[in-house]
Amino acid sequence: MAALPPPVAAIRLAVRRALTRTPEHATVLVACSGGADSLALAAATAFVAPRLGRRAGLVTVDHGLQDGSAGRAAAVADWAATAGLDPVEVTPVLVAGRPGGPEAAAREARYQALVEAAHRHAAGTVLLGHTRDDQAETVLLALARGAGPRGLAGMPEERELAGVTLARPLLDVGRDQTRKACAALGLTPWEDPHNVDPSYARARVRSDVLPVLTGALGPGVLDNLARTAKLIAADTAALDALGRSALADARTADGGLAVPVLRDLPAAVRTRVLHGWAREVGATPAALSHRHVAALDALVTAWHGQGAADLPGPVRVTRRGDTLTAARRPPGRVHA
Repeated sequence: MAALPPPVAAIRLAVRRALTRTPEHATVLVACSGGADSLALAAATAFVAPRLGRRAGLVTVDHGLQDGSAGRAAAVADWAATAGLDPVEVTPVLVAGRPGGPEAAAREARYQALVEAAHRHAAGTVLLGHTRDDQAETVLLALARGAGPRGLAGMPEERELAGVTLARPLLDVGRDQTRKACAALGLTPWEDPHNVDPSYARARVRSDVLPVLTGALGPGVLDNLARTAKLIAADTAALDALGRSALADARTADGGLAVPVLRDLPAAVRTRVLHGWAREVGATPAALSHRHVAALDALVTAWHGQGAADLPGPVRVTRRGDTLTAARRPPGRVHA
């Protein structure tokens, strides 16, 4: 009996670990574009899921951004059916008109489609094919953009979106392993031209930055970047828990925040309290930035009678004595 190729074994083991965290007899879906990462993930899931008593299906999202995308999505679906995955679904989405740049708009459309498909098929978990290399790219992009710990924590292994768990079993698996696994299984992955399009920042990191880093610092740099994300994620989760507890302690009867309680908190916890409270009182999450939280923090730690802090939403926060209070900003004022 021929030995199982190590890349295939590694990916199956990663999938097994992820599926053992799902309920027995549960339905899981694999998000598969037909690229090497998601194709290797889907093949491993088709093998592992029935052996663990899980029903596994596949969803391929057609973004409609390239010629022939519908045909490629149909080909992925045809392969999935022959591999034993069920249900199998092709989901077209409309990307144009969504907020943000093209990458953000496509990502929002894709996740919305995946969650809706999970609800249709009563699947509690969707498996995503992001690898260690994707995580390393995410950390570098976050570092370049000046992101805080939440950005440097990279992509979480699991997160919930609209009642569906999005799981990434391959964050400890290299992109080279998914390609080797596809080759060993006789699968031909689709090469997405967006992955080498220099107009996308991630593509430039992939083609230009990571090879230079690997050449200068050695091949272990990818593992080290991914490991850094995991360590920061653990620390961030602990600080977030402290922030939630401190927010409960700092609340006043009228829904404000008690300044004396906030003032005694470590800065890392205090800013989390302010960020969480700002969202609660109506600040727009996507537009709430570091400078807004810094303005709130100044009302606590550097108050000398200054005026209110304006947040996106529109929300205005004022310090009155030893209390921060929030109210809707008067109409007619444009938030900068």
